[in-house]
Amino acid sequence: MFSDILKEISWEETTDRIASMTDADVRRALSKSRCDVNDFMALISPAAEPYLEFMAQLSRKYTEERFGRVMSMFIPLYITNSCSNSCVYCGFHRQNPMARTILTPEQIEDEYRAIKRLAPFENILLVTGENPAKAGVPYLAKALDIAKKYFSNLKIEVMPLHTEEYAELIGHGLNGVICFQETYHRENYKTYHPAGMKSNFEWRVNGFDRMGQAGVHSIGMGVLIGLEKDWRTDVTMMAHHLRYLQKTYWRTKYSVNFPRMRPAQNEGFHPNCLMTDKELAQATFAMRIFDHDVDISYSTREPAYIRDGMCTLGVTTMSAESKVNPGGYHTDPQALEQFTVSDERSAREINRRLRELGREPVWKDWDSSFDYMNRVNR
Repeated sequence: MFSDILKEISWEETTDRIASMTDADVRRALSKSRCDVNDFMALISPAAEPYLEFMAQLSRKYTEERFGRVMSMFIPLYITNSCSNSCVYCGFHRQNPMARTILTPEQIEDEYRAIKRLAPFENILLVTGENPAKAGVPYLAKALDIAKKYFSNLKIEVMPLHTEEYAELIGHGLNGVICFQETYHRENYKTYHPAGMKSNFEWRVNGFDRMGQAGVHSIGMGVLIGLEKDWRTDVTMMAHHLRYLQKTYWRTKYSVNFPRMRPAQNEGFHPNCLMTDKELAQATFAMRIFDHDVDISYSTREPAYIRDGMCTLGVTTMSAESKVNPGGYHTDPQALEQFTVSDERSAREINRRLRELGREPVWKDWDSSFDYMNRVNR
């Protein structure tokens, strides 16, 4: 399990190593056709700042060689904000005095219909809080069964599950799972997650192993930028994790995200660091140079100008017209959001802008028959 690997990687030594990177380290990393984690540390270090323009062009080159000019489009659907956790940064934490919603199967189907009226979405991400008693695997299975009538690619962003539970949901059409580790700092993790299922660091971080063991086709990962004082160390730990997963579960497709903390209905918590736009770009370029094949996703957490600027330089997946409250598309548009969306353009506006920028928005890039053939050929 990755938690055992992580114990051998010193947070403090990694932080010091990144800070000590030199111009020569950066140039050596940029000269290589395949980088290791040490090279990644050089590319995200302050020493790489003079090379950002070169990194941008290299990132564009690798992206277009691997993905062409397409941009895969998806939309999230929050089906419940009921949660048993006490995450100090989240608007859904259990102490927050807010109305809790668990959409019924009929309401979920209403949301699916409303989404299809927005744009020809085929990639949907179902999102929940962590409440296994009321919105556990049977509830998710029902939501996936209904979704199959409307969408081709079904993903979830929910509580970490057991291996057999992921396997069960694959039987209901599940194709991918996204899970943010939030932070790889073992000691600080407990401070941000003081109670609830999510307070168990090992259970969270080893969830990716369980996804791989179950044969999940696509695994998405990310750290929440703003929790730790140095974002560079956290994303380096994610790079270690990505390499481990790729070697261990090599049939699986992977994606990464660098979500920057957004305002939430949760007074009292302030980010420990603010990643600038330039730093977000640097992290994106570094990840693409580090791994030519990984899918890099930007959500509507990011403002329109950032998403427009980065769509040709490394990003390969984007959400559009996102509502981050349960029933936000039809049932209850005014419900409390988990965080504040930054890019509020409609899906059709984003589609038009991407085309103006020379990208080809793709609304369907996967079908269940692909996974069937993959399983037959294993």
